[in-house]
This record gives sequence, structure tokens and C-alpha cells, in this order.
Amino acid sequence: MVYFENPMTQLVVTAVGPDNLGLADPLVHFATDAGANICEIQMFNRDSQSLFAMMMRCDWPMPKMGLEEARTKLKALGEKNGLDVRCWPLLPSQDAKPRIALCCTRQQSTPRAVLEGCKSGKLNAEVAFVLSNRDHCKDLAAEYDVPYEQIGDAKGKPDNKRFLKLLDDHKIDYVILARYMQILPERVCWSYAGGRIVNLHHGLLPPYPGATPYSDAYAHNMLTYGATAHFIIPELDAGNQIIHQTSFTVEPGTSKKEIIQLGQSQNEPECLTAALTKLFSGKVALHFHKVARVSNADQS
Repeated sequence: MVYFENPMTQLVVTAVGPDNLGLADPLVHFATDAGANICEIQMFNRDSQSLFAMMMRCDWPMPKMGLEEARTKLKALGEKNGLDVRCWPLLPSQDAKPRIALCCTRQQSTPRAVLEGCKSGKLNAEVAFVLSNRDHCKDLAAEYDVPYEQIGDAKGKPDNKRFLKLLDDHKIDYVILARYMQILPERVCWSYAGGRIVNLHHGLLPPYPGATPYSDAYAHNMLTYGATAHFIIPELDAGNQIIHQTSFTVEPGTSKKEIIQLGQSQNEPECLTAALTKLFSGKVALHFHKVARVSNADQS
């Protein structure tokens, strides 16, 4: 586990767009000319998709250039080169609650726990809207008086271009996947890279990745089951981004149906809300695709 010594003035910049030469240089030069110290750069191109993506983490000279000015200038610079550029503080502000997009599919217990946590104040965040590729959680959003967006077709296939537009329209700070049973495309992952997407995986990582961790563990005669909340990077269910894990043990002979019910109703909600408590209080962040513990969570 690594530690941030002084992350309070750090900004994360992401840029995504059609692949071409010289896309990174203008953004890097802008940051250094503004007086920033670049701490990390991750770059990606996919020739088959003609996709370029970049994530840059900087020590930012905040008194010299504020966040909104940096956002405006970076966005304009990106538009000149056909790039979608986004910018956030590394850690959530303590002056305003971060706005989250709560993404789910069918299962309601975990998104309900996040909605309840935000409503009660246990989670220092605001659910800007609930997003789903199905209509199973529409009533849940209405129960908490939160806007609802359904982006899936008749078979549940999501419209990921609309997904990104909704995130921008609602000025989202974090994307929370509360049993959203879809793999995010690389463009979405890179657009919100640097610790802006958190996923609740309904199994223990790394041994049980994929879509059926309960069944996989049951097939191995396991008596301990669990859940994992982790930052999303483009690699599916990678292991170094784990924020929090919880587990529960069952007696021999417990049916798979009972195990799944226990996991969904109790363990999964507990896991995700515990992870989000750490995240929204500024205690963890992403550092070179690994979770880092923040040594001083107090922010100005």
C-alpha cells in the first residue's frame, strides 16, 4: 500500500478522441506552462478503434490557476485537437458533495444502500441520477425522488454514447456501478480514469472474477463468499484497485440460492458503502493504477 503525502492540490486530466500524432504534447505543455508538476501519465491507443486516450495527474498551482479556469482552458485545447477533455481534483471536495451517477441493472439491494446512505448523510455524496440498462430499478429511483435514465434497448444493450453524454450533462464526479451488469467500453473507462469509477463485484477478487462468482465459488465447495469494491480501469476485474472487501461464511449444505440471497441482501451493500465511505472522505485514491491510502485526509 502506497501513501500520498500531499495530494490536496492534485488534479486529474483525461483526454479521449480519435487517434492521431501529437495529441499529448499540447496538454502536457499547457500543464507545465501553468506551473504544474506532472506526477503520472498513462496513455493508450487502439489502432483497431482509432482511439487515443490519456490520463495525467498533476500537482496543480491552484492559487495561480483555479479548477474552473483550468477546466475551461483544457476543454478548449482539447476541442482544437478533437479530444474530449475532463478535469477533476484527485480527492473529493469537502466544500460540496460530489455528484454521483448510480448505475444498476436488476438487483436493488446494493443501489438502495447507496441511495439510503446519501439520504441519511452516512455517505458524503449526492446521487445526481440513477442509470440502468433495464427498467427494474425505476421504482427505486422514484422512491428516493432521484432522476432515472434508462439507456438500454429491448435486450438491455446500453447506448454508451448517451451514457457519456448523461454523465457530462449531470456534471458527474463519480460513476458508481452498483451491480451494473455491463462491461464499460474503453472510451468510458478512460474518460473517467484516475479513480472516478467504482465497481461492486459480487465475488472475492482475484480468485473469482467474471459474471458468475457465486456459482464459481459454489462449484469449488467454498464455505466463504464475498464481495469486492474496486476502482475501474480498462482491464476487467483487475486486482490492484481494490478499495474494500467483505466476506461471509456459511454452514456446509447451505444451498446456492440461500448463499446468493445472503450475499445480495447483506454483504454486497455493506461492501460498497464501506468503500464509498473511504472514497468520499478522501482516504483513498488511485495512484499508478493502484489504490493509495491518503496520509492526511483533511482538505482545505
